[in-house]
Amino acid sequence: MTTQRTFLLTLGTAAGLALGGCAASAPATTASTTTAPMAEPTAQLGPILPGVGLDPANIDQSVSACDDFFQYASGTWLKNNPIPAAESRWSSWNGLINQNEAVMRQILEESAANTTAARGSNLQKVGDYYATAMDSMAIEKAGLKYLQPELNRINGIKNLKDLQNGLVRAQQIQTRSVFGLGVAQDRKKSDEYALYMSQGGLTLPDRDYYLKDDARSKAIRAAYTTYLTNTFKMLGDNPTTAAKNAVTVMRLETRLAKASKDRVALRDPYANYNKMTVAEASQQFPNLNLPAMLPALDLASAKEVIVGQPEFLKEANAALKQEPLNDWKTYLRWHLVSSVSSALPKAYVEESFRFQQVLSGAKQQQPRWKRMLRATDGSLGEAFGQLYVDKAFKPETKVKAQQMVANIKEAMGEHIKGLEWMSPVTKEEAMKKLNSFTVKIGYPDKWKDYSALNISRESYLKNMLAAREWEGKDNVSRYGKPIDRSVWGMTPPTVNAYYNSSLNEIVFPAGIMQPPFFDPNADDAVNYGGMGAVIGHEITHGFDDRGRQSDAQGNLRDWWTKDDATEFTKRADMVGAQYSAFQPLDSVFVNGKLTMGENLADFGGLALAYSALEKQLKQKYGSTPPPRYDGFTPEQRFFLAWAQVWRTNARPEYLRQQVLTDPHSPAQFRTNGPLMNMPEFYEAFGCKEQGKMVRAENQRARIW
Repeated sequence: MTTQRTFLLTLGTAAGLALGGCAASAPATTASTTTAPMAEPTAQLGPILPGVGLDPANIDQSVSACDDFFQYASGTWLKNNPIPAAESRWSSWNGLINQNEAVMRQILEESAANTTAARGSNLQKVGDYYATAMDSMAIEKAGLKYLQPELNRINGIKNLKDLQNGLVRAQQIQTRSVFGLGVAQDRKKSDEYALYMSQGGLTLPDRDYYLKDDARSKAIRAAYTTYLTNTFKMLGDNPTTAAKNAVTVMRLETRLAKASKDRVALRDPYANYNKMTVAEASQQFPNLNLPAMLPALDLASAKEVIVGQPEFLKEANAALKQEPLNDWKTYLRWHLVSSVSSALPKAYVEESFRFQQVLSGAKQQQPRWKRMLRATDGSLGEAFGQLYVDKAFKPETKVKAQQMVANIKEAMGEHIKGLEWMSPVTKEEAMKKLNSFTVKIGYPDKWKDYSALNISRESYLKNMLAAREWEGKDNVSRYGKPIDRSVWGMTPPTVNAYYNSSLNEIVFPAGIMQPPFFDPNADDAVNYGGMGAVIGHEITHGFDDRGRQSDAQGNLRDWWTKDDATEFTKRADMVGAQYSAFQPLDSVFVNGKLTMGENLADFGGLALAYSALEKQLKQKYGSTPPPRYDGFTPEQRFFLAWAQVWRTNARPEYLRQQVLTDPHSPAQFRTNGPLMNMPEFYEAFGCKEQGKMVRAENQRARIW
């Protein structure tokens, strides 16, 4: 992940559906608290027809739907789909991603084989980038040749001013060094771009990895120290110096970690919005030398800066002067090399993977084509995306998605108007926000212009650094210009979706518009339980605990009455408490505060999609009972489709990292958590009070 992307995530204006997700297998139970798969025998039932989009063979009939729906809906699939050696988890997403990547691979291999593509065309750039990325022999032969100019630059640092210049270069080539800097919409003035600075500079996934003293954290730090030492040895340091340099990097990063806010604190948009003049920032953080740094980054016109975490930057500022210059040179060398290891000889790649194994639990490395496919998508996403869309995205899919979005937005409007706990004045603001949503589906209307980016067949590392520089320049070039509402935060092939609060938009790339989320041949129930719930999830992000703090124009503004805000918080806290009680592993609990926004989006998304489906069924069938595909009612198929999206096997290492760092709950709780609060689910599967999925009425959480 590049510095710029890390920065934007820290800034936190976008909330995505995300792949996340896992499951610790629950014990099988045969308690007979449900009549599933059939509906209540007293109900009037429609004809039974063969279904599409759900495979009943994945169901574990030995488990009651009302005791553990995750295990019931997917238990047989979970048993028959162990985690492949190269993966840290295996889910229904992986099937779609693999299928998607087969199409992407074909495009890339054809592009790489085409050596006559017009110079400067997207085809040429994509083909050359992938060709050099896959040429492992050329990478091996080059060694550190193409990295040497950057290493020499760091080696030439002689004083604080040189170090400051080194930090400028680190920003340009995105090596995740010390802090993040970039341009994004002003959270309080969404019609203007602002300069942001935020905490950063760590290699491990989170500050807690440096600070916690449990056995797992200590083992990860030991593995990280080995990774550091061995890499420094490969760079030519003798064993003693390499070991000393590893300690230096760990010490500096630990100092930065201690000053960093944790992930829950980073979710507070007001606390992470501290606007000051550049002159004030220069006074507070003189050792960053902003008067020289900003012009060097083409930001000379910046007069103000929004500092995300002032205490962190104060500590970083102090450390830049207090810590020995040679230690900072060692730190910068490490961040440079580790950020480009995939473009270096095999020994560097393998050393990096050995450490990743400890973090993720994966047993073997992903094949190179997969890693380089993702790298090409990450660096040339919209050039590659144009080739992908031409091949893989049908216009009729977009039309169907637009119709579903309209239906689910309408359901959200009805839910808002029907809320007993919300006052008319807040409802009016909520409706204004909902009606202002921008919807983006498939791919951008205006593609990025890569004409200033030079890609050749000379060197993968050169191409990687050139793409990073281009991305950084593209970002800062927005400063002082009108807001570009056509920009996308994900590439077209991405299997994901997101809500951006500053643009008040929901975005669904072409990649996600496929089974298990959307199947043009499936019945409405399957598509609303899959893609419909995704659409509802992103809509609800506009009204989750963070999204609700922005208004229709995307400005951070409190548009709630005090009483309504209190009522919302009371309901959200109930959701937080439910999830904090979920335990994916021994002594490991979900963090209900970290996962709050995503849990609320799951709750709301499912409720909205269900309402939209019921309306669709009424329009289509009237009072006639709809068909029961594969013997299941539409309501049952809706919930089964939801569970199908999240079925996941995950390694314990992955689960531990997810709970520490991911705002998304593990998959079994994403499946079961909302359903435990939905009487509609109880009714669909005939659940009785003794079912483990059934909560007493006063313990059910429902917001939207």
